[in-house]
Amino acid sequence: MELAYYSDYAVRLVNTEEPARGKDSLTSVEAVRELFGEASQMSRRVADADVTRFRSVRARLRAVFTAADEGDHTQAVDLLNSLLLEFPVSPQISGHDFLDEEGRPRWHMHLADHPSNATAGFAAIAAMGLAIHLTEFGADRLGLCQAAPCRNAYLDTSTNRSRRYCSDRCATRANVAAYRARKRQEAAEAERTGRTEDSSQASSTPAER
Repeated sequence: MELAYYSDYAVRLVNTEEPARGKDSLTSVEAVRELFGEASQMSRRVADADVTRFRSVRARLRAVFTAADEGDHTQAVDLLNSLLLEFPVSPQISGHDFLDEEGRPRWHMHLADHPSNATAGFAAIAAMGLAIHLTEFGADRLGLCQAAPCRNAYLDTSTNRSRRYCSDRCATRANVAAYRARKRQEAAEAERTGRTEDSSQASSTPAER
């Protein structure tokens, strides 16, 4: 498994909450387990206490995305470094899941499950994955959706660093809203212009007419 894959852990966790809409799907042990996926060994160790712990890690990861989105890249790195220090990873070489044409393992780096608890394991993987993405592509590749009220996190992998939305749905919604706003502005401007012309004609003298 490529290490870059692990950056998605951070995005999935952050996006369990929609602050502007007052929504939070991280409310049960089952919701926490879903973040790991059914095949993960760590999901079996999730306990009631992990719900609160996951929310705490989520807030810290969102702060990383917020700082990066606002252009404060040093702050984003500092916040991410604090997570890396608190939740160290356990890297291992693995190849059991991937074989080449001759049946030999395709060796790759794998972040092993953390031995203490589910939150520590997930946080370690999410922080390391995000750190790999940040150092490889830049802090400006960490963003929050610009389609209000959505503020979902995303990782910009576009070639020209142009991504502004978490999904095509939000991009379409934002474009439609911008189009309607332009139309309203044009209509208001046309109405103001028409009133100005009518007022000018009404105030002119008979000789001028």
